[in-house]
Amino acid sequence: MKRLTFILFALLITSSSLYAQERARTPIGGRPDVKGDLFLDFGFNLLNNRPTDLNTRFFASRTFNVYYQRPFNIGENTGLTFNPGIGLGLEKLSFQRDQMLINDPERGPNSSELVNITSVYGENISINGHTTAANYIDIPLELRYHLNKTDYSKGFRFAVGAKVGVLFDAHSKVSFETEEGLSRTVKDKQNLGFSPIRYGVYTRVGFGGFNVWSYYGLNSVWRNEQGPFNTEANQFNFGISVALF
Repeated sequence: MKRLTFILFALLITSSSLYAQERARTPIGGRPDVKGDLFLDFGFNLLNNRPTDLNTRFFASRTFNVYYQRPFNIGENTGLTFNPGIGLGLEKLSFQRDQMLINDPERGPNSSELVNITSVYGENISINGHTTAANYIDIPLELRYHLNKTDYSKGFRFAVGAKVGVLFDAHSKVSFETEEGLSRTVKDKQNLGFSPIRYGVYTRVGFGGFNVWSYYGLNSVWRNEQGPFNTEANQFNFGISVALF
């Protein structure tokens, strides 16, 4: 995880350097002439087709993606491009009523159940925050249409795409204060029954460096009968994004 974080920051630093080099040749309000797009997606992570007992907290269940995509023209001045890419998809879930996921010993190490946090860390604690993370290496494949057919960096664009992701990290994180006033943050790295592969479809609409997007997962978030309540819930994400170049 630390190595991937370092690679992410290196990528961001490189993109900033490229932006600085190209800005002098770019009109005010335009985008630097760098091949490809580096998208930073910010949004919210929802569970679809979930049981009532698996309710999540909206603002604490967030998603962050960073994707680099390279365009390939489909015909000259057609407005169409094919944009494959690669990046990281970082998902967080925070369950209501101060509940968290832990390993279910009856179903083995690659499973999870939903329990009260106090049943794990003690009754007399004050809970400050809690999340469950599922992080993926994603490969997005996107078909994009540009209304401005002579300059694809300007004007509105519409995109539909699909992506497949490979899970590389899953963990729960709880911050609390003990009865004695000791502040603790516990990070428990486990598979928690998450599916090792995810795949789904998405849309993206934007202008310049700003976009809105949504993603719908086509497979279950958890392995078959290995998630809490044997759920077959899938993902639905939406949010905004900015293109650094």
